Amino acid sequence: MRSLSTLLIALTLASPLAAQQPKLAATPPMGWNSWNWFAGKVTDKDIRQAADLLVSSGMKDAGYVYVNIDDTWEGKRDANGVLHTNDKFPDMKALADYVHSKGLKLGIYSSPGPFTCAHFEGSYGHEQQDADLYASWGIDYLKYDLCGFREIQNKEAPDDIPKQYAMMRAAYEKMHQAILKTGRPMIYSLCQYGWDEVWQWGPEVGANLWRTTGDINPSFDRMAYIGREQAGLGKYAAPGHWNDPDMLEVGNGKLNLDENRTHMGMWAMLASPLLAGNNLSELTPEVTAVLTNKEVIAIDQDPLGKQAERIYAEGPVEIWARPLADGSRAIDVINFGESETSLRGVHLHLKEAGVGSGWKAHDIWGNKDLGPIKDDYHFTLKRHSSLLLHLTK
Repeated sequence: MRSLSTLLIALTLASPLAAQQPKLAATPPMGWNSWNWFAGKVTDKDIRQAADLLVSSGMKDAGYVYVNIDDTWEGKRDANGVLHTNDKFPDMKALADYVHSKGLKLGIYSSPGPFTCAHFEGSYGHEQQDADLYASWGIDYLKYDLCGFREIQNKEAPDDIPKQYAMMRAAYEKMHQAILKTGRPMIYSLCQYGWDEVWQWGPEVGANLWRTTGDINPSFDRMAYIGREQAGLGKYAAPGHWNDPDMLEVGNGKLNLDENRTHMGMWAMLASPLLAGNNLSELTPEVTAVLTNKEVIAIDQDPLGKQAERIYAEGPVEIWARPLADGSRAIDVINFGESETSLRGVHLHLKEAGVGSGWKAHDIWGNKDLGPIKDDYHFTLKRHSSLLLHLTK
């Protein structure tokens, strides 16, 4: 006898809307999220300006199409349980219409708990009401954050982690079914920090992406730690379903050019969703060039959807490799260390990357062709920098 979860999955896959699901997030979603820059201060005006700037900066043309409102947009529920926006967002439907008029899509945020991370209204007990509301507004993307549900887990199963995990899965499946019933396709983003090895069951609850780690911050050490933690997760990524190591911090904090490039390149190699989180009103040419590099984005958006795996690690130096749909390869050599490293003793490990003799290399960040490439190619990497290569036969 099949389990209830198996039956739900079977029914989901058989539904007309479910047949559309592979079209959602066929490549990792790209866009911008409000939290890393605005946090709880985001307003309707900020989102409209972000939409304008995605267009005028060229980021939309590069593929950044989702404009995602994070926490603190929520108001209170009325006597019928319908959620209203707060004063910062006077008319969400009008905002969605504005974003759509720019050729962009609008994302929103909630929690399976009664409240969100910032203690605003969550969706607990109102899943279908909220999903219907989002659909009526024209929402295209939902980030669903575990935060407020943790209290319920701890209350109902304080010392029973397996039960907490089961409750969490059920909560995410409940919103998945609610979204399906609206008839409106929405990207479904699970934000639950990698609990219960979410990459193994995320697709079963309709997730198009799932967070694999805790929150990122605008420091190289945090970015590097999160990126390196993705080793071994490649087999769980595929078109429609992606590992999410959190939003981009390119252009934030004190990250320098090399660090921004290393961050962007690694996220592209990892087939990560590319959700910028910087102040778009202060985009510098340097940061714009990193975020809109066509060759890097092409790696991230490669239709084969194969996430990179680590093929070499020794001290601060790591090499990651990724096969691409046209038979070419991408290799990223990263110096996570605090000093310049001469890599004369480090081979590129081309065999492990699936590269044979007669291949040529293009240095993406250096924007130059290197010609025929051999395993003993000599190179020097500055601290926190990377050598991102596109290899072709």
